[in-house]
Amino acid sequence: MEETRKLLKTIHQNSNNPKLAWNLFKQIFSSPSSSTHHHHLVPTITRILLNANMHHEIENLRNLITSNHPNNAHHSLLSILHILAQSRNHIDFAFSHFKSLRAHFPSTPLSLQLYHLLLRSSLQHNRPHFVTSLYTDMIQAGVNPETYTFNLLIQSLCESNALEHALQLFDKMSEKGCHPNEFTVGILVRGFCRAGKTKQALEFVDNKLCFNVNRVVFNTLVSSFCKQDMNDEAEKLVEKMREKGLFPDVVTFNARISALCKVGKVFEASRIFRDMQMDGELGLPRPNVVTFNLMLKGFCQQGMMKEARSLVETMKKAGNFVNLESYNTWLLGLLRNGKLLEARSVLDEMVENGIEPNIYSYNIVMDGLCKNHMLLDARRLMDLMVNNGVYPDTVTYTTLLHGYCSNGKVFEAKAVLNEMIKKGCHPNTYTCNTLLNSLWKEGRKCEAEEMLQKMNEKSYQLDIVTCNIVVNGLCRNGELEKASDVVSEMWTDGTDSLGKENSVAGLVNSIHNVSTSMPDVITYTTLINGLCKAGRLEEAKKKFIEMMSKNLHPDSVTYDTFVLSFCKQGKISSALRVLKDMERNGCSKTLQTYNSLILGLGSKGQIFEMYGLMDEMRERGIGPDVCTYNNMISCLCEGGKTKDATSLLHEMLDKGVSPNVSSFKILIKAFCKSGDFKVACDLFDVALGVCDHKEALYSLMFNELLAGGKLSDAKELFEVSLDRSLLSKNFMYKDLIDKLCKDDRLDDAHSLLQKLIDKGYGFDPSSFIPVIDGLSKRGNKQQADELARIMELALEDKTDRNGNTIFRRKLHKDGGSDWQDIINRDVGSGIALKTLKRVEKGWGQESISSLLPQKNDFLDY
Repeated sequence: MEETRKLLKTIHQNSNNPKLAWNLFKQIFSSPSSSTHHHHLVPTITRILLNANMHHEIENLRNLITSNHPNNAHHSLLSILHILAQSRNHIDFAFSHFKSLRAHFPSTPLSLQLYHLLLRSSLQHNRPHFVTSLYTDMIQAGVNPETYTFNLLIQSLCESNALEHALQLFDKMSEKGCHPNEFTVGILVRGFCRAGKTKQALEFVDNKLCFNVNRVVFNTLVSSFCKQDMNDEAEKLVEKMREKGLFPDVVTFNARISALCKVGKVFEASRIFRDMQMDGELGLPRPNVVTFNLMLKGFCQQGMMKEARSLVETMKKAGNFVNLESYNTWLLGLLRNGKLLEARSVLDEMVENGIEPNIYSYNIVMDGLCKNHMLLDARRLMDLMVNNGVYPDTVTYTTLLHGYCSNGKVFEAKAVLNEMIKKGCHPNTYTCNTLLNSLWKEGRKCEAEEMLQKMNEKSYQLDIVTCNIVVNGLCRNGELEKASDVVSEMWTDGTDSLGKENSVAGLVNSIHNVSTSMPDVITYTTLINGLCKAGRLEEAKKKFIEMMSKNLHPDSVTYDTFVLSFCKQGKISSALRVLKDMERNGCSKTLQTYNSLILGLGSKGQIFEMYGLMDEMRERGIGPDVCTYNNMISCLCEGGKTKDATSLLHEMLDKGVSPNVSSFKILIKAFCKSGDFKVACDLFDVALGVCDHKEALYSLMFNELLAGGKLSDAKELFEVSLDRSLLSKNFMYKDLIDKLCKDDRLDDAHSLLQKLIDKGYGFDPSSFIPVIDGLSKRGNKQQADELARIMELALEDKTDRNGNTIFRRKLHKDGGSDWQDIINRDVGSGIALKTLKRVEKGWGQESISSLLPQKNDFLDY
């Protein structure tokens, strides 16, 4: 025994080096002098190997025990099974070990406690199919079940939604000498209620009058009735509780309030809450802190901030707003409703009142800041946390990382990931998937593949979501063959597909500990969508057939992908055939389905049928969105029905569907095309009120006025755009200047050029040509020369980093400048001719990429 203690101590000392501990154990256990006392080492080495996720070595341990010490193997294998069954997230491995144990020792009975341990673990880790095997083995081994055993079995059947089988087992308990207890009844009632069969649960309770039905069972039923909007039944049940002498307690009423708030029925919940607050007149229990917190959460979830603030004040006066949960509920409510400053003050208030914010409190605020794109403040909050002794956890870092990814800041997101790893905070699956998705979305394929490789090396446990992100990323980048290879290899190789060089599929499938690598509906829908967008419909159909052959049933999104593709190609009959198949397989039409069909019908000019679809949408409770209306408006405008199109715009506004820039662009173009510029301008004014002062609206209206010969209106709008700093390459301002010159409005053209210069905009120097020419013909030699010299400077100067043509004054030592020298030189038309030749060769309307003000350059100027 002394020797065993020494060996145990040696192995314990090397627990931080599991490989060394394992090699040491193998040497001890395999030596010819190894004694039966060495079996005491087995639990220790098992725990070390399990903590290091060295599952293969545990398998070897099992073989080592059975081969070297077969006579004493049973006890050692049992100790391994006990440890595995008690470990988190190792139930699959434990069950594998259990089957191996039964194969070696089929006739040796196991203890009832061990069966119970395995049954509980199977339920906790959502493996109800293990339960049946365990019970069968238990009966075959001659181990008599107890009431607790049946309770576990019934719970397993309920969680598998096999309620009828659970009832049958309940009835057979007495045959095995076991009597149901109140826990048995409670398990069955909860199972029926979770399945939405509350009435059947109540019938079961009424039929089993011989059993004790406690208050917990009644509270479960009351809560379930409230969730299903069966408030009258809940009230009757509360009365029945009183009749049975089970007076409803605060838990009963909290269950009702919680259920009502969860389904958004806060007003009904508040009426119950108000009755509870009355001075015992109704004989109801007084609300406790949980009741107040439930109501506060309900008000906040429905955006009823006035009622929530009033309740907080009431809680503070009554002394109920004193715990951390209340503050966290209030913090979450404020941030969900965009009250960031108020939430920050609540954090300060917590500290003042001696209630230290916990990690959950800070994570709530972190989430609110990131969702509102306040990433700098989120970073400062992390510093504040550390200063207050609360260290960021995986949720904190992942929230910040997601915030950066949502704003397209992948570099910063990667820095967050590196930081959290350095701080000893391990990323979870969601962390990795978030960054991976962002890398693919930004088209950073090499970095995404590099990250996958690192995940493989670090043995991160990933899931099917990871694989779907890769498939989606490849489709986004046009690598459809590789995406298809990934899907195929997920079926054929699973997690055993190792080491395919330069293969994304190999990387995905070689990741260790992938929970499941089998493609799902999302995988196929993603690939089908990529193929359809690329116009490869025949290949998409083949993937659809393959999906069905794998017993994966398509959903509405899958069908919508085909409907949209056919409609875009004008193949309405094919789209309708898909629609029939969709409805035959139980998939309902979605908003996307209707929008696709309306788009397709619009391309055929079938306006009557489009209106029919909109009516059908409303009948089915699907409200048209801005895309629906835009498709309708576009079709009507193309058919010359601008009045009907305008009516649809009014309908949008009446129904609270906000038109976007595209809605107004379609209409403005249509009215300008028909020559009705007054209505077009009225629509432009409405658009500014709805969509704000967007450059796209100004450039559209300007170009349409210009094309329609409305030079004065176009000039006025152009000057307004300049004042609002909305000028871009979309404005055909060069044509305006040219037309003004041809229309003998040289002064107007000259003033526009001068305004471009004075406002500090980059410009196309070729727009100077007609003005210079006009001034020269008029005899304004000095003004023509001055413009020509400015133009020459612009041509000689380099463009800025945005491609804008900017001219800068070049200062001399004496304080003069090249520009001043050129202006003072009497070379006049010579410079103009030289400039014109250079412009004819190299400059054109497309030379401007952006015309936003260049403030730094012109401050120097």
